Amino acid sequence: MKRMISAVVVLAMVLFGANAYAHKEAREMKKGILLVAFGTSEASAKVSFQNIEQKVKKAFPGVDVFWAYTSHIIRHKLAKQGEMILSPAQALATMMDDGYTHVAVQSLHTIPGEEYHDLTMTVNGFKTMPNGFDKLILGFPMLGTQDTVAKAVDAVIATLPKARKANEAVVLMGHGTHHPGNVYYAAMNWQLQQKDPNIIMGTVEGYPELGDVIAWLKTKKSGKVWLMPFMSVAGDHAKNDMAGDEENSWKSQLTKVGFSCETVLKGTAEYDAFADIWVSQLSNVMAHFK
Repeated sequence: MKRMISAVVVLAMVLFGANAYAHKEAREMKKGILLVAFGTSEASAKVSFQNIEQKVKKAFPGVDVFWAYTSHIIRHKLAKQGEMILSPAQALATMMDDGYTHVAVQSLHTIPGEEYHDLTMTVNGFKTMPNGFDKLILGFPMLGTQDTVAKAVDAVIATLPKARKANEAVVLMGHGTHHPGNVYYAAMNWQLQQKDPNIIMGTVEGYPELGDVIAWLKTKKSGKVWLMPFMSVAGDHAKNDMAGDEENSWKSQLTKVGFSCETVLKGTAEYDAFADIWVSQLSNVMAHFK
């Protein structure tokens, strides 16, 4: 029996590190926050991230705030321009080496899709490292529960252009994904139309597609459409795929079939109503660091 117990202990030490079973010396708490976004290379779009960072620093004064981008394409593009942004793994390794004991990783993604799924695996990997963090917790993206879907719906209604008339259609452009997390766009769509039947959510790479949006718009009486990004930043997708003058942009395709379009180039994170949802997700994590 003793040999069996010893074997189990040795196996656990190999898998999880010797410190999982050795006495861990108490150390002074050092909190840190890692904000993780897909990223953007559009300088004008970074106002969204600046807004969130200001809110985070105000909500948690004295806690160091760091950034990471999940998109290696954007990181590499920025590196060529002289701006170094770390990946989540690089940022966590640096924070671990600098002695942070309690780290909140807050996703700034919109839905729990592929990027968030990969981030979850990275965070889980760091949780098992010996001599690592005392606590490492990942916060949900903006949409993570029914409660936050309802809050996001209210935020959309609150940030509609003041010049928009009630009978004019509003088309929100989400990124979309083939990941199961795409269902959050459908959930948003349903709840939005309960409050305003002239709003619809479309996506660039998921469902509903632009063709579905156009078919829906043709059932409406209004010939005017407001195009708004449902993305944290008004980056390449918003400026080119949504509002660009190229023939395959949403604006051009809607104009071609007879709709008059007004575009709004403002990411959701620029609005306090949306930014506050991300900060509330972070607050849920920080509540564990008492």
